[in-house]
Amino acid sequence: MQLGGPTWEVQLGRRDSTTASKEAADANIPAPFFSLSQLITNFKNHGLDEKDLVVLSGGHTIGFARCVTFKDHIYNDSNIDANFAKQLKYICPRNGGDLNLAPLDSTAANFDLNYYSNLVQKNGLLHSDQELFNGGSTDELVKQYSYDTEAFYVEFGNSMVKM
Repeated sequence: MQLGGPTWEVQLGRRDSTTASKEAADANIPAPFFSLSQLITNFKNHGLDEKDLVVLSGGHTIGFARCVTFKDHIYNDSNIDANFAKQLKYICPRNGGDLNLAPLDSTAANFDLNYYSNLVQKNGLLHSDQELFNGGSTDELVKQYSYDTEAFYVEFGNSMVKM
């Protein structure tokens, strides 16, 4: 609650597993260089659809990423605002600086809609994030969540429970 954002109820107890594995969890996290089709497939393999993909990616409204996860995006991709890429290159030089941090969105300490607004402006930090707004099937959801707080909060809670 300190960062803002929605709340949701979660039933007590897991029904899908009797064990936990950090290695298995880490192996199934989508990579920051994934294309939209790879992201959709990754989520589908876990019983999640495109809406879940877009809304759960909104969790990137808080936190930071290491330079190594976005370096290729800022130096090699064309689907990024030139001024945004230029600012990031100070934090993340072409050589070295792999552990340097940049905020995932413009308000990294607040759970808000800025993640989606940033994507619409081509200011997504990770390649995989910007793929959600890059002329594909998820563009309309990104646009909606860039201005509709209630829809984002409700759907985020629903997708968290589904996940």
